[in-house]
Amino acid sequence: MIQNTSQSQEDTVSLVGIAKKVLAEESLALSSLCHRLDDGFEKACQIILQCKGRVIITGMGKSGHIGQKIAASFTSTGVASHFLHPAEGFHGDLGIVHRKDVLLALSFSGETKEILDLLFVVKGMQIPVVAITSSQESTLGKAADATISLGQVKEADPYNLVPTTSTTLTLAIGDALTVALMKARNFTPEDFAVFHPKGMLGKRLTLQVKSLLNGEKDNPVIRFNDTFSLALKMITQHSLGGTSIVDDTGKLIGILTDGDIRRIMEKFADKGCNVSDVMTAQVYTLMTKNPTHVYSHTLAYDALKLMENHKPRPIFILPVVDESHKPAGMLHLHALVQAGFKTNCKEDI
Repeated sequence: MIQNTSQSQEDTVSLVGIAKKVLAEESLALSSLCHRLDDGFEKACQIILQCKGRVIITGMGKSGHIGQKIAASFTSTGVASHFLHPAEGFHGDLGIVHRKDVLLALSFSGETKEILDLLFVVKGMQIPVVAITSSQESTLGKAADATISLGQVKEADPYNLVPTTSTTLTLAIGDALTVALMKARNFTPEDFAVFHPKGMLGKRLTLQVKSLLNGEKDNPVIRFNDTFSLALKMITQHSLGGTSIVDDTGKLIGILTDGDIRRIMEKFADKGCNVSDVMTAQVYTLMTKNPTHVYSHTLAYDALKLMENHKPRPIFILPVVDESHKPAGMLHLHALVQAGFKTNCKEDI
């Protein structure tokens, strides 16, 4: 059926209005929770920090899905964690729970039967319990060793039935716990990299420039008193778009790039000079002095940011030096792209 265009537009506006109302209500609930958060949160953090085993997280239905996300966040930031489905727990999965663990139970009502049944068993094992629930006066809230109370909130759907605002608050508290525990444990980006060795997160935190260099093939070098002609030959042989220039001690003092060559040729042409005059000129008279550079141990991601943010324009090759300031290679933007990094740089041709 073909809808009337004006009617269709009205429906779209109406749906957008509903979406804005949902977001506004959930935002207001988050703000209210922020102001009401009490020492129950602090106590929950202390219990988890003192845990000698794992944080066992449990929840039914939507709370269970949120619990799985919290468990994943904990694990990725060095807090040993495991999600336990409360119903499956009574069919063998309780075997994962040990006396040194902590139970983090999620139930907005605080009266979920499966959670309370599990709570009875866990309390018998003398395992500390942290609860995230609507009220400290709920059965779960009273039984827990630390309770984070979300308060009585209205769900965002018209009938106050669908878990929406309550699950948003639970998820946000999970994020707050994750970050608070990171801070309390002095968790660093280097620690994060240990748990994320693959993918772009791992590369950003661990991949060093030296891993992207290909030995002598990526290390064109000439001396400061060599000729422009030799510089052209070196740049052509290595196909990196530039060459490092060193002093008598082998230390980096300059660079000559494809872009430099174009500008030099244009300058000499404007002056009416012969090609031979250019070719026999010594490179120290033409090079870019004291070029931007990085060390072999520099993170590749940091090198990329340096290239992108270079003023007055981005650069596409970057000299790499060792601790003695001697050239170890030439890093090209293409090598970073091939390694999986994304860039907005557009090469100046």
